[in-house]
Amino acid sequence: MQISTNPDGRPIQTTGPVLVIGSGLLGGSAALALKAAGIEVFLQDISPVSLALARDLGAGQEYTSSSPQPSLVVVAVPPDVTASCVVDALVTHPDAVVTDVASVKSIILKEVEATGVDASRYVPSHPMAGRERSGVAGADRDLFVGRPWAVIHHPTCSPQARVVVRNLAVDLGSTVLEMSAQEHDRGVAIVSHVPQLISSLLASRLREATEDELSLVGQGLRDTTRIAASDPRLWTSIVSGNCGPVVDVLRQYQRELDDLVRGLESGAADGFGAPGSVAAINTAISQGNEGVSRIPGKHGGVQRRWAIVEVLIPDKPGELGRLFTELGAAGINIEDLTMDHSAHQRVGLAQIFVNPAVAKEAEKELEMRGWRIVNQ
Repeated sequence: MQISTNPDGRPIQTTGPVLVIGSGLLGGSAALALKAAGIEVFLQDISPVSLALARDLGAGQEYTSSSPQPSLVVVAVPPDVTASCVVDALVTHPDAVVTDVASVKSIILKEVEATGVDASRYVPSHPMAGRERSGVAGADRDLFVGRPWAVIHHPTCSPQARVVVRNLAVDLGSTVLEMSAQEHDRGVAIVSHVPQLISSLLASRLREATEDELSLVGQGLRDTTRIAASDPRLWTSIVSGNCGPVVDVLRQYQRELDDLVRGLESGAADGFGAPGSVAAINTAISQGNEGVSRIPGKHGGVQRRWAIVEVLIPDKPGELGRLFTELGAAGINIEDLTMDHSAHQRVGLAQIFVNPAVAKEAEKELEMRGWRIVNQ
């Protein structure tokens, strides 16, 4: 008999049947991954169309009154209705462990406990995974691979239930982080919710930009506004459930922004090198350097410094794939990649992040194969 394994090659610990309530991006992705591992998956969704699409995409079959009782229920609905769905699942499926994947935890846990339901089988959780494209049409069974998955502990949660949810996260390829609901909500305010709001505010300034001004757009603006394309309805639900921690972080931004504005005002009046302006700018950029250096690298731990090889890529099908293939043939590992496209030329600029020890070799190998290297 073939043993199912997770993306890391370890045997699957999750046992079915699993009921996924909500067939959007997270619910659909979890269902697809579990199905691929050979787990029996059932689906519920308030939208018949979303349910039918998830079913047709192979995420599972519709849960009916004749379906078997699940051993695990995954609630994957918007945060503002998560608590009621969790309570209903605990009552309707008295032998099942229930988890949710909402991106706010404290308010949901408080609402569940306020009903008086036995919450010992309820384990709040949150995979730090997502895409700009929402809905089951954007679902991907590998969505959780390599991503952190927060598993929340609370006083009445049974250790056995927590093991079930930990196994689910590991089986879907995630790295488990155990924390309290308060720790989680403070953390996501800093690394997710406020960055979303800041990115949206940055992008909102483009509404009044002229076409000539927009023609100056480079990769920096694309990088900082990428998540501004996210679903407004979803993010309204998320942020409104975490207002306290978000306000605390925004107040810190506000104080630092006020300091920067005061420094720049002297520069606007007195020109280059005006007292206060240089220090304000330097402080803002330096503190940003310090912060970004703390973002974990792709293998965890301290982020490494990579060398950047810049290559011009013709805007033709297959060229990026050819670049990857030829770097692989030369034994060069790509650590990261960014792309910048000119609005007026059929060419792209690829910034390839490599180990500094092989950067010169990578440039030499690519030039030998006819690629044009951009000297920095």
